[in-house]
Amino acid sequence: MLHAADPSRLSHRSRWGRRLLLPVVLVLAWLAWTGAGGPTFGAISEVTTDDQATFLPADAESTRAGELREQFADSDAVPATVIAEHDGGTSGSLDETAMGEAAELASTLEGLDGVTDVIGPVPAEDSGAVQLIVLLAEGAVDDGAVDALRATVAGELDEAAWSAHVTGPAALSTDLSEAFAGIDGMLLLVAVVAVFLILIVVYRSPFLPLLVLLSSVGALCTAITVVYLMARLEWIQLNGQVQGILSILVIGAATDYSLLLVARYREELLRAADRHAALWTALKRSTPPILASGGTVAVALMCLLVSDLNSNRALGPVAAAGIVFAMLATLSFLPALLALTGRRVFWPRVPHATDSPTRHSTDDADRTPSRGLWAWTASWVGAHPRPIWVVVTLVLLVGAAGVTQLRADGIDQSEVVLGETDTKAGQTMLEKHFDAGTGAPTEIFVPAVEADQALELVAGVEGVAEAHLVDADGAPAGDLTQARQVDGQVEISATLDSAADSSEAESAVVALRDQLDALEGEALVGGTTATQLDTTTTAQRDLMVIIPIVLVAILIILMVLLRSVVAPVILVVATVLSYLTALGVSALVFNHVLGFPGADPTVPLFGFMFLVALGVDYTIFLMTRAREETLRGDPREGLLHALVVTGGVITSAGLVLAATFAALAVLPLMFMVQLAFLVALGVLIDTFVVRTLLVPALGVELGRRMWWPSRLAQPAIARSATYSTEGPSRHPMPV
Repeated sequence: MLHAADPSRLSHRSRWGRRLLLPVVLVLAWLAWTGAGGPTFGAISEVTTDDQATFLPADAESTRAGELREQFADSDAVPATVIAEHDGGTSGSLDETAMGEAAELASTLEGLDGVTDVIGPVPAEDSGAVQLIVLLAEGAVDDGAVDALRATVAGELDEAAWSAHVTGPAALSTDLSEAFAGIDGMLLLVAVVAVFLILIVVYRSPFLPLLVLLSSVGALCTAITVVYLMARLEWIQLNGQVQGILSILVIGAATDYSLLLVARYREELLRAADRHAALWTALKRSTPPILASGGTVAVALMCLLVSDLNSNRALGPVAAAGIVFAMLATLSFLPALLALTGRRVFWPRVPHATDSPTRHSTDDADRTPSRGLWAWTASWVGAHPRPIWVVVTLVLLVGAAGVTQLRADGIDQSEVVLGETDTKAGQTMLEKHFDAGTGAPTEIFVPAVEADQALELVAGVEGVAEAHLVDADGAPAGDLTQARQVDGQVEISATLDSAADSSEAESAVVALRDQLDALEGEALVGGTTATQLDTTTTAQRDLMVIIPIVLVAILIILMVLLRSVVAPVILVVATVLSYLTALGVSALVFNHVLGFPGADPTVPLFGFMFLVALGVDYTIFLMTRAREETLRGDPREGLLHALVVTGGVITSAGLVLAATFAALAVLPLMFMVQLAFLVALGVLIDTFVVRTLLVPALGVELGRRMWWPSRLAQPAIARSATYSTEGPSRHPMPV
């Protein structure tokens, strides 16, 4: 017997079908893009370089010297230095037999793939060691030529009589490449595992963290495709540092935004029987603060475009793109996943709508919950605002005093990779028996008519062990007539008595440039040491220029967002104080606990970018909620209520971000370890001290003056008629 279909049931199914159609389409689109972005992680090494020479602006002296050198050299060979001690480096141990073995090694090395020439063997003056300069084709270094060189040296020399190492620029480049090799694997794995464990504790659910992580990884995979395209089109100069920071930043930011959305979604599920309506309400209420905070971070990062260093400039669009995709994934991919999974994704603590009245009352006295950690914190801050902000400020200032101990004027390049390496051991052995700069001489280009005067000036500079003109074959020229000339220029090769990557060598380059200024024509000083010096100088210039620009940009954004002048100024000052405290404490830890010899100038710059931008990020969530609550009545109660309702979520977000940046420490690079410690510490200070105590205490102390000159600063402001007593409608932009 046939029955007519129930129209109401068909209508219900149709409505459900329409509701699920968009989520299904969004999930499939994101999964497809994520799948396409996965293989890009392997291909991105094709457009990544860690050559310092490519980071400098075109008008840097070492850059112009490098361009001139290409006209003198027949190839772009990169030198590697083989240093070998005989009989433990005992003076006079190099006999005729030992030199014969070294000559046989040189002959063998000449036959290796990628080797363009071998200079030597050259015995040390003490006859305790021998040196060979192996010139490698530039592409060969990336193809593992240094590893093959080390294997050949170890196989050819008798270990009982010889101790050998491979050092020099090519060896250092290989060490950096191997260190950055962990970016795509270990770094991402550690970050994801750390975030997953925190989310398990926060949500107490095994399923919801998987959706959040899937959304975050989707944001990263899609962002990496855009970054790859920008690098392929040569819009940016991508390096390993920027790539590693991108992974951490996207995972951390996307997870933070997801925490805010999911917290509001759970809150709405407790009110609404229709989970789709609850999700839509949560999405509407969460979108403005997420866009405001993410937009602030993106704008701050784009200020890096004014940097003179290509490596710093690249971080701006790369990180900003990551933030944009983190917001897009949180506001589209994650909601689609939540729409398809429903309430059961919160299992075992599934939220259900109740018939109990909303917990928000129209009475100000009842708006702030009276139990819990954050309620206790709000009560404490409300009762003692002045002692709290005064004491907290003094403590932060004490920590900030450690900035005077920061040594961020650069480090020896051999110290960049942490731990003992063959490159470091070789450099130590080289300095023991030879002039330390032998393997990477400083290249000086002067007018031919002033060659003799220039050679005399160079030889007289302290720190220069030897200097000579260069002939057409790259060997020492006896006089000007034998020297190679190109467009009226000649090359002088200067061997420094300090390691090419040392601060002493940089001082010698500075002295060389000062002395050569006496020439009538232009003299250019280039080479490994000059490139490192120019990079450090440019980075220090960036630090002084970019920081004020970022602060002004953030201040303007906050003024527009909060419609106030006083509150944004307080927020920016508090965040900067938090950054200085983190930097000061970090300097003390670097110097006296970890024993680092110094820091790269980009460490305080990158630390500032992330701590100030992300620190303001969290405060935006607090203050937008506080402004919303103040519209309903008393600003003091509004701020304290905002502290209570945002405390758990923002604290969880801070822990996630600190954990993800701490994951950078798995890379054996001093820069990454220092940045990991600085940002993680700064985020924790900002989360638990600045946002929890300092800003709320100042807000309670100032009262309505906090919101000057907006209408919230007016003493007679009435509760807004636009807010009803219904919970969802009274909170247009909550956290």
